[in-house]
Parts: sequence; structure tokens; C-alpha cells
Amino acid sequence: MQDPITSDIPNKEQKEALVVFQPSGKRGRFAHGTNVLDAARSLGVYIESVCGGRGICGRCQIEIAEGSFAKDGIQSHQDHLTAFSEKEKRYSELRDLKDGRRLSCSAQVQGDLMVDVPQDVQINAQVVRKRAEVLHIKPDPSTRLITVSVEEPDMHKGESDASRLLQALRQQADLRHLTLDPSLFAKLQTCLREGKWQVTAAIHQDRETDPASVIALWPGKRPRGYGIAIDIGSTTIAAHLCDLSNGRAVASSGTANPQIRFGEDLMSRVSYIQMNPGRLPDLVKAVRDAVNVLITKLAGQIGLAPQDILEAVIVANPVMHHIFLGIDPVELGGAPFALSISEAQNIAARDLSLSLHPAGRVYVLPCIAGHVGADAAAVALTEVPYQSDETQLIIDVGTNAEILLGNKDRLLAASSPTGPAFEGAEISCGQRAAPGAIERVRIDRQTLEPRIKVIGIDHWSDEPEFLEEIDKVGVTGICGSGIVEVIAEMYLSGILSSDGVIQPHMAERSDRIEADGRTHQYCLWDGAVPLTIKQTDVRAIQLAKAALYAGAKLLMEKLGVTQLDRIKLAGAFGSFIDPDYAMILGLIPDCSLQVVSGVGNAAGTGAHKALISRTARREIEQAVHDIEKVETAVEAKFQEHFIDAMAFPNKVDPFPLLRSQRELPAFEAMTQENSNKPRRRGGRRARGRAS
Repeated sequence: MQDPITSDIPNKEQKEALVVFQPSGKRGRFAHGTNVLDAARSLGVYIESVCGGRGICGRCQIEIAEGSFAKDGIQSHQDHLTAFSEKEKRYSELRDLKDGRRLSCSAQVQGDLMVDVPQDVQINAQVVRKRAEVLHIKPDPSTRLITVSVEEPDMHKGESDASRLLQALRQQADLRHLTLDPSLFAKLQTCLREGKWQVTAAIHQDRETDPASVIALWPGKRPRGYGIAIDIGSTTIAAHLCDLSNGRAVASSGTANPQIRFGEDLMSRVSYIQMNPGRLPDLVKAVRDAVNVLITKLAGQIGLAPQDILEAVIVANPVMHHIFLGIDPVELGGAPFALSISEAQNIAARDLSLSLHPAGRVYVLPCIAGHVGADAAAVALTEVPYQSDETQLIIDVGTNAEILLGNKDRLLAASSPTGPAFEGAEISCGQRAAPGAIERVRIDRQTLEPRIKVIGIDHWSDEPEFLEEIDKVGVTGICGSGIVEVIAEMYLSGILSSDGVIQPHMAERSDRIEADGRTHQYCLWDGAVPLTIKQTDVRAIQLAKAALYAGAKLLMEKLGVTQLDRIKLAGAFGSFIDPDYAMILGLIPDCSLQVVSGVGNAAGTGAHKALISRTARREIEQAVHDIEKVETAVEAKFQEHFIDAMAFPNKVDPFPLLRSQRELPAFEAMTQENSNKPRRRGGRRARGRAS
């Protein structure tokens, strides 16, 4: 097996290539001729192969993203792999190898590559932890079903079947302006006669002032209509299929956003589009195809055809919003971060190539600002800070954290560029949340020995049952909640200084602190594939948490408050991190821990709410109009807060409420005097021992 070379400087004599695997984000340099499956395994990237590399099982399929990737400094192309092998040709003839896919057991590296491991062939696939919440609101959907009996034709009256249908519907639904969608013209007469002149019509009317439209017809009586709420995140896509008559979610599912192959974070995808003219349709198709897979999957779970789904509501951050709608997002890549459109949209499903009923409608929530999107609007619709007496800080934590602060008197919104570190990317042993990922960490304060808990196993690593069960999933990496906990535990145990330096002298207490070039690292898991926390990993978390804290602090200053009544953490990451550790690291402002809580997938819940209630749509459209937008990128104070927030928990903010509830290392405010003191560095003995 080829070992990766971690240096970013290519060795031309050996003809090495940089290979990046998505969605894990893991990367390494490999000699030309290296088998892609071996490269993946050496990096700890899970690609299943049960046939021993004979090209029989087809479980090791990969896809190559084409184009220039500025963030990684590579040009990735299909011809950077060896030509289609005989094994692949044989497998393709006997089974189904989709266009653009290769078998990693056969393909060999010939140049730089961006490799995507498709979700449909992964057993240890990413866990999309975004469940549907129960809503207690009266359903008032835009699309409703009405069953009517239509008068049979009379040659003496000369009225068309369509005229008599619309007349019957107008009378029963009390609608003056009602039209028939053109897609129904061809099937209208067949439907009426199959139903013996009784039909069920789906009528769509989003606003009372809008003309209503018949968008679907079925012969006879049909009791229920269905819609789907979809939250398109930069990393994951979650969907909830709902019964429009009672508002309940009847099925939920999620998947990784396949656009990860074009860039781990939003700006990387914008950069990809800028550097690869004509490639925007690839990103549009990738996200729409993923949405269609979810639509088909959820419909199948309750015995529906995808075309039986009559309506969808979409929420997304601004970049995903624009790409999903087929809009070039490059203007969002730089000041003034102009949105092409920000208002709510109501579009026919056929115009977005979605697998709903062709005349079904897709409602897209409004965006708030250039980097505060429809997903943040959906969070606001769920948590309704604009109706609260309390001053609330609501943070939807993702690759771009969206922040709401305020109450019924005044509400502010901003975004902070946290990047993908909280989701496992850009961490040397990081991965997305999946079975085998470390999600909980505790470090003994005396011995510095760690205890871990992994997704898929109910027991901690020091319990006998852990050893009995761990072979089922393995220990494959560390996900977002685990990263937060291990960094916080390293700080609490003295392994990390308050400014984020792994302390070399701690190697005298434990051989888990090891030399790593000019810095040190902490060995978290010493299995067959050791997992270590490097100095660069600590820095990645510092940068992410500093951006998040700086955005919140800036809004607090704008609002003129120093204390918060409540902090709510939204999104999958926000819901699964421990509030104690979030505050210990300084992700969020100081407050009583009792007022910090996770609120689940609030964006998805907001989409669900908008799906079943026209009132909710009008409410959030007005709220978005009233929200004050703050652009952190042009605020001078943001950088100052960012620098202060690099320390644990902060250079200048003492966090007295947290310290009254948790024992932390002593606080030393970084005054000009002590910030100029030379930092203590480990002695030779510590570095020599760790070597």
C-alpha cells in the first residue's frame, strides 16, 4: 500500500499527484501508478471492496470531478487516471457502471485528482442527522384537494368538459378565478370518464389575491395530497414528505450534497465556477439530481409515485439557492455580495426539472442578505425571535454560520465564514458524521489518556462492550462534535495553551504528545490507523470558532447589549455539540449554560412550516423585509473581535458566567504588555522524547 506524502510540494522525480477524496475532504500525495483504492485506504477513506480487487462486486466505484480547483491548487481530469481496464469493461458489460464512474480497485493515479465516493455505494455513508419536528399549527396549504361530480356532456348545451369541470370546482371551492393548467388538457376527458364523472382536483392558490389553478386531476375520490420540504445545505440535503391535509411528516431522509466534489465550502464552489466557464450546469444538475433521488426515495417509502407529490418548499443558503435555481453565483463571491434575486419564488416543478407532478409548485423562501439565505429565514420562521420579548442569539452552524440576534423590537442578521472545519473537513483525521467517526472525547486530567465514543456504538472505549462491538464499524476519523470536544479537553487538561499551542513539555507526562516536525501533536487513537490532532487542526478550529464568535459579538455591539437571554444552536452540528464545550472553546458569548440549547434542524422545520401554511409564508416574507442586515466583511470591528477570539475562550473577554459554573485554566487578559512577552517553547528534552 502506498503511504501518502503530506508535503504539498510535488516531487517531480517521483511524479507524484495530489489526490483529494470527497465528501471526507482527506488528501495526500501519491506516486503515479498508485491504485486509487489503496490511496483511499492509506488516508483512512472508507471505500468498500468485498471482492479483493477483482472488479466483481462493484462496491468501490468513484467519480472524478473535472476542472480547476483553486483552493487545492489542482487541475482534475478523467485522463489523470489510467485508461478503462479490462476488469472495468467486463463489469460494465455484465452489470451497470454509470457514465463517468470508475472502479477504484482498477484505476490508477496519473495526475492530480478530485475523487468523489458516491453515496449510493457507501455502506458507512454520512449520517444526515436532520429529523422532522412535530408542528402544532393549523394546516393552511397552498395546494388542496377537492372532489367534485361533473355534469355529463349535453350536445344541446355545447359546453366543453373543461368548462363544466371548472364550473363545478368554482361552486364547491367558492373560487371566482380558476384556470386549468395546460398540462392537463390531454388527460382531462379520459380522467372524467374513468371516474364516471367524479374527479379529484388539486387546486393551487398561494395568495388570496392570486388566481387559483387546477394543477392535477385523478379519477374518483383521492383523500390525501402530499408535499415535500427540502433543506439544501452546502454539505447535506434533508427532505421531509408531508401530508398536506394534516401537516404531518410521513417520511424523512437525507443525503450528502454531491456538489462537495466541486468544493468543500461555498466560496470554493463559486471559485470553481469562475475558473471553469461553462461548468455551472454541472453543479445545477448535481444538486437537482440529488433532490430528485430524495423525492423518489421518500415517495416510494409510502407507496407513491414521485409525480403524486404536488408541492415543494426549498430553503438554502444564498449560493445553494442561486445554483439550485440555475443562477450564476459569482457575484456572491466578492463585495458588495449582490443577490440576483432575494424575494420568495413560486415556480412550476417542470421548470426546475424536478420529479414532482409536472404542474406542481415549488415555493422558495426569501433570502435575507448576500450571505444570509432562505435557510436563515426558515430558522427565523421556526424560532420566531421577531415575536419574542427575550433577546435571542440564534446561530445556524455550518460551513457559513448564519446569525440572528434580537427580539420583537429589533432583529439583526449576519453571516460568518466558519468554513468546513466543524464538519470534519480540513482536519487531518476529520470526516463527516458516519458510523465509525469519533463523536465524544474525554481526556483524563492526570494521565492524559483519552476515552472516546463513536457513531454506531453505544459504549465508551473504556467499557468492555466497546471492544466487542468496535469491529462492526471501526474507528475511521473524527466528526464535528468530536473535534470540538477533543480541542476543549486538550485545553482543559493543559495540553493546549490558551492561545492554542500544543505544549511540548507535556510530553514528559504522556507519550501521546508527539513531535510533528517543528510542532507537536496529540495521539487520540492508537489503532491500526492512528488518529492524531495536529497543530494545524487546532488552528483550523481556532479560525472557525473565532469567525463565529466575532460575528455574534459584532451584532451584540450593534444591538447595544452585553448579556443574552437565550442562545439557540441550529443545524445538525449545532444540535449535536455539547453547549459546555462550545462555550469553553469560545464559540459563543458568555452566558449561563442553562439558557443554551440546540434546536435541531430549524431550517428544515421552517421549510415544513411554510409547506403547510400560507400564513407562515406571509409572516416570514414580512419578517425578512424588517430584518436589519449586517455585512461582517466590511465591518472594521469584525477583524478586531476575530483576533481576540482566537484564544480559548477569548483574549479579552473573561467569561465570568462560564467560570462560575465550570473550572477553567486561569484567565490572563492579553494586554499589550503580556502579549509582547516571548512565548515559552518546549525544551529539547520534550522534543527529543516525543521523537
